[in-house]
Amino acid sequence: MILSDREIKKLVEDKKAVSTKKGPSINMDKQLGPSSLDLRLGYTFGILNTRKVEMIDTKDMSKYNQYIEEEKHSSEDGVIVHPGEFILGTTLETVDMPDDIVGRVEGRSSYGRLGIIIHTTAGFIDSGFKGQITLEIQNLGNVPVKIYPEDRICQIAFETMSSPAKTPYGKKTDSKYMNQEGATFSRLKNEKR
Repeated sequence: MILSDREIKKLVEDKKAVSTKKGPSINMDKQLGPSSLDLRLGYTFGILNTRKVEMIDTKDMSKYNQYIEEEKHSSEDGVIVHPGEFILGTTLETVDMPDDIVGRVEGRSSYGRLGIIIHTTAGFIDSGFKGQITLEIQNLGNVPVKIYPEDRICQIAFETMSSPAKTPYGKKTDSKYMNQEGATFSRLKNEKR
């Protein structure tokens, strides 16, 4: 069952399931929708320096961190996403998912209509997860698009589970993204094969 605006408001205000550490506080009047909460773009980005990359080898991720560069952008200067470009972003908000609720992050249609997709595949947030959400941003359009930190760029919907998770995300031994902050690069090298 997807939570309504009433339940989302309680989840945020009473259980602190969504909060901000830096930047403007959550504005329920602007961010709360009938069945979702808008999340804002954070200040850090991960940019893949494609001029250096021969390839990314998923069985040998040792060179991956050499190809990614972290950048910080303000709400005034923004960041340009060029056609076909893929960058990592982050939400301004931190989520703290209860053990009986999961989240789904979706892009906002106003950005989709410009050709900007907000998450390539990772839109699901496990119960028990805590941290900022890394956004996988790509420009599918034909012209560069400038996006700005603090703007409402995506939305999260919350769904209740049939029962609390036996082993929530943070209790799993391979919870490699727990407590992530900023645009978190791939941690595929930390997976056990």
